[in-house]
Amino acid sequence: MRILLAAPRGFCAGVNMAIQSLELALERFGTPVYVYHEIVHNRWVVERFRARGAVFVDNLADVPEGAHLLYSAHGVAPEVRREAAQRGLKSVDATCPLVTKVHREAIRYAADGYTIVLIGHRGHDEVVATMGEAPEAIVLIGSEEEVDRLDVPDPDRLVYLTQTTLSVDDAARIIGRLHERFPKIVGPRGQDICYATQNRQEAVIELCREADFALVVGSRNSSNSQRLAELCRASGVDARLVDGPDDIDMAWLADRRNVLITAGASAPEDIVQDCVRLLEDRFDATVELRTIREEEVRFLLPDSLRGDIKPSED
Repeated sequence: MRILLAAPRGFCAGVNMAIQSLELALERFGTPVYVYHEIVHNRWVVERFRARGAVFVDNLADVPEGAHLLYSAHGVAPEVRREAAQRGLKSVDATCPLVTKVHREAIRYAADGYTIVLIGHRGHDEVVATMGEAPEAIVLIGSEEEVDRLDVPDPDRLVYLTQTTLSVDDAARIIGRLHERFPKIVGPRGQDICYATQNRQEAVIELCREADFALVVGSRNSSNSQRLAELCRASGVDARLVDGPDDIDMAWLADRRNVLITAGASAPEDIVQDCVRLLEDRFDATVELRTIREEEVRFLLPDSLRGDIKPSED
């Protein structure tokens, strides 16, 4: 067996920043530190932080007044910030800057009188947070069929934005259909889909040409991990999304010769390596690191934590 180990894979700059923010908050403030929603969408990351004293909540009523509260990488709606301030919570904002960019676009276009078509997955933390910036102006869609049913007050004042972790190809098809129906629709300045999502998808498309099976390391509630598995299948390669080595069924790998291994943007590298070692041990597999694109993006820590500390080099 040959393992095609994709690069880039795993943690992106936004995830690195959010994780380092929570690590520093625990060191500086002690336990408990409360986190609004999961810090990132990965079971291993959440469980490890929970064991260290982080408390993950979906309702601010579960946070004692005056406690330290960290916002996850996916962002929060303005009403969450207002409620936190009213309760005297000491907030640390670990929202990914690329998500913040989409929030600012929503605020600006809503103020200019546009109807905003947000392309994304209903119920995803990032989508909920973005819609909270201008709920009266935003319409959520997730498919070309929903574009066909879309009714807007003024087709001449229409803009689309996207969730940052979408499939690039799926988003392009939806955007194309929007342009067909609404020729005057405008888009954001630069793509909203983040660089890391695009790079990991690009690597999968390239390496699926050589693979006969794919393992995507990531949790099921991770949008970008789900998209990687879907992209493998769309490329004609059988793929499985796994949290770690315990999820791997050896029957999947019978007679496989070229196995692609990649990881979503919130999957820890040590879990990826555990999966690699399992295949090395069971199938005498050799590993080829296949770098499709280099990544050098780093994000600064939140102001409340920054001090003299530099962004993570991980």
